[in-house]
Amino acid sequence: MQLPDISRRRALAYVLALLTVLSLAGRVAFRDESPAPAAAPLNLRAEPPPARKVVVHVVGQVYEPGLYSLPEGSRVDDAIKRAGGPKPKAALALVNLAAPVADGQQVVVPSNREAAQALAGGSVAGGAGGRVHLNSATLDQLDELPGIGPVTAQKILDYRSEHGAFGSVEELDAVPGIGPATLDELRDLVDL
Repeated sequence: MQLPDISRRRALAYVLALLTVLSLAGRVAFRDESPAPAAAPLNLRAEPPPARKVVVHVVGQVYEPGLYSLPEGSRVDDAIKRAGGPKPKAALALVNLAAPVADGQQVVVPSNREAAQALAGGSVAGGAGGRVHLNSATLDQLDELPGIGPVTAQKILDYRSEHGAFGSVEELDAVPGIGPATLDELRDLVDL
C-alpha cells in the first residue's frame, strides 16, 4: 500500500490542528476547578448523659396526688413538692423527707388523724395498713420493729444511704444482722 503525497505545508497544518485539539482536550480534562470550600471544623464537645428519671406515686395528704417523674437522686421532699405540697393536716413528722426515692415507690403522706390512729394501734408507720416504709422510715420507726434493735435499725439506714432506696422488701436480707428468719417476720410489717 502506498501513502499519499502530502506537502510540507499540509503536514504542518495537520500537526498544528492535532496540537490544538490535544491542548483543548488537556484543558478540559485537567481544568483547574475552584477548590472545594473547607469543611466546617468538627465541634466535639462531651455532653453529659441525659438525667435518668424515676416514677413515684404520691398519695395521702398532698394537694395533687398522682404519678410523678423525678430526676434520679430526688428525695421524698421533692416528690411531695411536685404533688402540690403537703396539706395543713399532713403528719410530715412521720415521713422521712430526706429519704431518696426509688423507681416505682409509693410515697404516703398520712394525716394527723391517721398518724394518731396508727400510733394508738401500736403501728409506727403512719401509712396504709400500718406498715413501716423502708425508704422513708426513721431510726425510731425501724427500732420498733420486732427483731430490730437500734444497731440493726442504723445498719438499715446506712445500707439505704450507701445503696439508695430499697427496690424490694427482700433486699433487707443484704443488711448485716437481718437473716431469713427476721426477714420472714418483717415481710408483713414493712413495705417500700
